[in-house]
Amino acid sequence: MDQRIQIVIHLMEKNLHRELSLEEMAQSVNLSSSRLRHLFKTEVGVSPAQYLKTLRMRKAKDLIETTFLNMKQIMNRIGVGDKRHFAKDFKKIYGLTPAQHRGSSRGSDQLFKEISAD
Repeated sequence: MDQRIQIVIHLMEKNLHRELSLEEMAQSVNLSSSRLRHLFKTEVGVSPAQYLKTLRMRKAKDLIETTFLNMKQIMNRIGVGDKRHFAKDFKKIYGLTPAQHRGSSRGSDQLFKEISAD
């Protein structure tokens, strides 16, 4: 993979909590926005915006499963401001809303504990 794309991906991973513009990512590797978008899609298969959204949703899923943070705190950690868009995007990827996922993951944890206790 092109080293510039690796740098941009690392930048995304380290900055999930804040707005990260295409221009800022492009500047970090000395490319124009359009060149970065083209190169990123060629190398990764999706646009930088789609990739960043996927990273954020993965992080949200992890936080839902492993912490007791509320949805607003999780949204803050992944740099998402709109609760409706967050729920819609999460459901599109994982088939459940964030709240439903939390309920199902907590339920499976409890089931695991009950089975382990036997």
